[in-house]
Amino acid sequence: MTQEVYKLWPELNWIEDEGLRNVTTKTWELALEKSVLTPDDLNRIPFTLLCGPDLKVTFMDHKRSVVHIARDAGQKINDMYHGELTCDMDVVIAGAILADVGKLLEYELEANGKAIQGNYGKYVRHPFSGVSLAEACGVPAEVCHIIAAHAGEGNMVKRTTEAYVVHHADFMTFLPFKERLVVK
Repeated sequence: MTQEVYKLWPELNWIEDEGLRNVTTKTWELALEKSVLTPDDLNRIPFTLLCGPDLKVTFMDHKRSVVHIARDAGQKINDMYHGELTCDMDVVIAGAILADVGKLLEYELEANGKAIQGNYGKYVRHPFSGVSLAEACGVPAEVCHIIAAHAGEGNMVKRTTEAYVVHHADFMTFLPFKERLVVK
């Protein structure tokens, strides 16, 4: 299963701390074991259920772009703020990789292969299930915080710099799609 996770997430190699890289990988392994979704499904299904089945941007397209944007933003913070504002790159990368891991429990597939929100997802949103998966695998609190705070639920807590970076990387690549629905 580890090879499948690394095929989905070559960005795992950007995490320098081996222990953090291992628990991040383990969390994705656990999510895939518990999910009806396969790695192939993640490269096929739309990244959001809000835009309908014709959306060409897949779950993995979106998730990987968020990781790349978050890494680049975190690096710019480290390069340009003279140490007065810093971003732990391992934490931001692991957090971005894990932010939507809970969606693997939230989604189900209809007989025709279309992704829908499952019964579990109606009651437990992915930030909560994602934290549960991550904690079961030993992911540290600063990364679990990013999972918990990356979505709207995070508006209720004080976010770390790393959580802000992942939150904004995620929403800047989601909200334009959501806004297109309103304009139509």
